Amino acid sequence: MGPDEVYTMFKLNGSDAAAGYTMREPERSMAPPHWNLYIAVGNADETAKRASELGGTVLLAPFDVMTFGRMAVIQDPTGAVFCIWQAYDHKGITVSNEPGAFCWAELSSPAVDRAKPFYETLLGWKIGTMEGFPPDYEVITTGGVPVAGIEPPATRSPDVPAYWIPYFQVSDVDATVQKASGLGGRVCVGPVDLPPVRLALLTDPQGAAFATIRM
Repeated sequence: MGPDEVYTMFKLNGSDAAAGYTMREPERSMAPPHWNLYIAVGNADETAKRASELGGTVLLAPFDVMTFGRMAVIQDPTGAVFCIWQAYDHKGITVSNEPGAFCWAELSSPAVDRAKPFYETLLGWKIGTMEGFPPDYEVITTGGVPVAGIEPPATRSPDVPAYWIPYFQVSDVDATVQKASGLGGRVCVGPVDLPPVRLALLTDPQGAAFATIRM
């Protein structure tokens, strides 16, 4: 970051839970406020090169973030944008899967048949249906652990571009929605029960979208 810019770490009980920064030009003219999903990779340069070969677009070529790590911004073949992170000193979040922390990510894409092979080949993910989830919900696993999912095409609006959205775990979705509304946020969907979970889709006062979920 520049001398007049601040990168803010979000802490949960002393652990790194997320981060935020002020958008700069030309980013402001290209996208509204949003959350970025960072995916750990062993080599950012090789992953970015492979993403391009697989039909993705490298929006921001790999670069070093001081001594913290090396990153790039990539758009998959269906339009969803994500970041890759090759860790140096900073390994990423140090808390997850507890109230207040990141616990899941979801891809909404108009062409799941194109997105699946891209991510499976690029990142080694396994993507498919899984017991305990809706039959039309694609679950993403890595190392045998479910970490994300793909929204069924039938439930997404055809007018909305492809995107990734983060999920944050909460103890009480309804109470969180009420608190968010009081703080200037907006409720887009829910709260709604999708057994075995209850969730809601929100935006913060600047319009950045995220989801809350009670597991």
